Amino acid sequence: MANEPTRPSTPDGTAEQHRSQTTPREASGIRQAAAFAAGAPFTAVVAALEVAIATVALGVSWSTAPVAVGLVAFAVYAADHVADAGTDAGSIPSRARFALRYSDQLMTAAAVSYALAVALAVTAGPAALGLVLVPGAVWVGYAADWLPAVGGRDTRLGRITLPRLKEVFLLNSAAVALAWAVAVVGAPLAFAGTGIESAGRPTVALLFAYVAVRSFVDVEVPNVRDVAADAAHGVATLPVVYGVARTRRALLGVDAVAAGLLVTVAAVGTVSTPALVALGAGLAVSLVVTAASHRLDGGILGAAPDCSYLVAAGVLLALAG
Repeated sequence: MANEPTRPSTPDGTAEQHRSQTTPREASGIRQAAAFAAGAPFTAVVAALEVAIATVALGVSWSTAPVAVGLVAFAVYAADHVADAGTDAGSIPSRARFALRYSDQLMTAAAVSYALAVALAVTAGPAALGLVLVPGAVWVGYAADWLPAVGGRDTRLGRITLPRLKEVFLLNSAAVALAWAVAVVGAPLAFAGTGIESAGRPTVALLFAYVAVRSFVDVEVPNVRDVAADAAHGVATLPVVYGVARTRRALLGVDAVAAGLLVTVAAVGTVSTPALVALGAGLAVSLVVTAASHRLDGGILGAAPDCSYLVAAGVLLALAG
C-alpha cells in the first residue's frame, strides 16, 4: 500500500504524519488528477466524446451535439455534486469540500452551462431542444428532495412520502443509464436534423441498448467505492444490497450483454469498422475495470469507468487518421 492508515496522535485528533512511498510532488499530481476526474468538467469531456463516437457510429453529419451534451453533463453533475456534498463527505471528501466551498459558483456555472446548451438546441430545432431538457428533468426526480415534501404537505396523503429516485434500488441506476442513452444516441440525430430511418432503426436501437447497458455499469462500478456512505444514508445500490463480490460478477454479466449487443451491431453491418473497433476497445477497458473494481483505489475507481471512453475516442481518432 502506498500509504499507511492515518492515526490520531494528539488529544485534539490531529493526525500524525504517515509514511508514503510516493514523493510529495507525485502525490500532489495524483490528487489533482483524481480531483479533476471526480469533477463535473471531466464528466463533460467524457459526455462530449461519447456523443462524438456515437456520431461516427450512426454515420450522421457533424453538429454541435457533442458540445451541447457536454454542457448539459457539466450542469447536471455540478448541481448534483453540490446537492450531495454533505453525503459525499465520507466517500469523496475532496470533491465534497470543493462543492461546499464553491456551491454558489458551481450552481451559477451549472445554470449558465445549461442555458448555453438550450441555446444551441433551439437553433437545431424542437427535437434537439426536447432532448436537451431530458437530462435535467431526470436529475430533478433523481436527486432533488422536493417530492417527499409534497406528500408531507398534502393532508389527504397523510404521512405518505415519495422517495428520491436516487434512493430507489436499481431504478436509480437504470434512470441514469437511460438518460445517458437518450442523450448520447439521440443528440447526433436531433442536432443534425436526421431521422432514425436514415441511420437505420436496427442500428439506432442496438446502439441505444448498448449505451444504456454500458452506462448502467458505469454508474454501479463507482458505487463499490461509495458502499459505506450509501448504506449509512439509506441509498440502495447493488454493492449495498448484494455485496461487492456478487456485484462484480453481476456487472461482468452486464458487460457480457454489452459485448453481445456490439457483436449484433457488427452483424447488421451498418456501423463503420473504426467505430466498431473503438467501441470494442472501450468495452475491453470496462471489463478490466469491473473485474478489478474490488482492488482499485477509491479515487481511481470513481474515474476508471469513464476512462474507457477516452480510450475509445483515442482508438477512433487513430484509425480515422
